[in-house]
Amino acid sequence: MAELEIHHHGDEHEADPTGKKVGVQAAILAVLLAIVTISSHRTHTSAIIHKSTSNDQWAYYQATRIKLHNTELGQKPDSDLRDEERWSREDSRRLREAEDEVRRTEQRESEKARGEDEAAEADEHRALRFDIGEGLLEIGLVLSSLYFIARKNMFR
Repeated sequence: MAELEIHHHGDEHEADPTGKKVGVQAAILAVLLAIVTISSHRTHTSAIIHKSTSNDQWAYYQATRIKLHNTELGQKPDSDLRDEERWSREDSRRLREAEDEVRRTEQRESEKARGEDEAAEADEHRALRFDIGEGLLEIGLVLSSLYFIARKNMFR
């Protein structure tokens, strides 16, 4: 098996302790950048999921509002309550119970939707901080690499 020899000209690596430090710093920045980027993407995804759930809750809330409105439209005026054949008191009682249940459902669903909206907003704020951190780490990584670019002969 052939051996691979790597020849170093002038042992630049050993003569440049600052270069070693900058290289380690760049590696650390790259790892931090990867972590922050992944965190940012996951937080954005979480915000989208919360917003989607919120939209579903608001749609369900709207459906309960429509159901309540349809129930109210089906309610007969008090003057018609005297006509036992057309509208019994038992029907009125069941209608009121149905309205109460719809109102309770409506309240629960609006609270759930507001909670999901708040969670989505919190995730978006957190994601913004990750995005800013990602940008700053990228700048740091570029500035670190400038050290090595500046040391190349073609830039001297």
